[in-house]
Amino acid sequence: MSTAKPSFICIIKAGSTVGDIASMQGDFEDWIRDGLLPGLSEAEGRPSIQVIDVNNGHTPGALPDIAGCAGIVISGSHAMVTDAEPWMVELEGWLRDACLSGVPVLGICFGHQLLAHALGGQVGPHPGGLELGTVPVSIKADVSGDPLWQEMPGSFDANVVHYQTVLRLPAQAIALAGNSHEPHHAFRWRSSVWGVQFHPEFSVHAMQACVDHVLEGGARRGQGIPDIHSIQCRETTAAAGILANFARHVQALACLPDAWGRAA
Repeated sequence: MSTAKPSFICIIKAGSTVGDIASMQGDFEDWIRDGLLPGLSEAEGRPSIQVIDVNNGHTPGALPDIAGCAGIVISGSHAMVTDAEPWMVELEGWLRDACLSGVPVLGICFGHQLLAHALGGQVGPHPGGLELGTVPVSIKADVSGDPLWQEMPGSFDANVVHYQTVLRLPAQAIALAGNSHEPHHAFRWRSSVWGVQFHPEFSVHAMQACVDHVLEGGARRGQGIPDIHSIQCRETTAAAGILANFARHVQALACLPDAWGRAA
């Protein structure tokens, strides 16, 4: 058994934003890191942040030792969970082990869906189609004891872009937040694993660039596109706080020798 001390938050980079956005504004892992940092204090034991790119020249076995991970965040991706590519299957197995160990895990969009699938849920195309832009989301459960959600407002704006969804949550998971289009905008599995369908890392500029890209691509391919005037892009300060809350929770747990056992 590994004796590695949990010392870093592992950002699993499962994909990249489109090239023109990345060149000007950074990429998923940059935005996630920026969102995590406000939640980390300068106290002794502050975890570092490491990025593992699993969808760009990734080789089997390159995923880190779970025992060294104080926390794990899985990014979004243009890939689809239903494609079941080899790197996804490998990552699912690693994530399943991490979740069972009690390491705090947070999945975002694709990461949210991959987590749900890895834990026994069902993922597929959303029956209502694409959800895009800044949308209202409401809390749907008692979150009074949840370290990520207990300070969140009952309703808040969130940035979204997704074609697929968690159709069925895993056993032992509860839906935390949703809206009229997406009932599973957030879930918690047991007490240490969270998924969010929305993008807490997106700034209003990143969201607008994403909207422009999706609409331009749809028009170019002759596909039906949403009503442009119905799509809004706004700052989502409350949703962004999920990342800082996660980092704060991870740092607190990393100071406790038996934190994983209690979390699991």
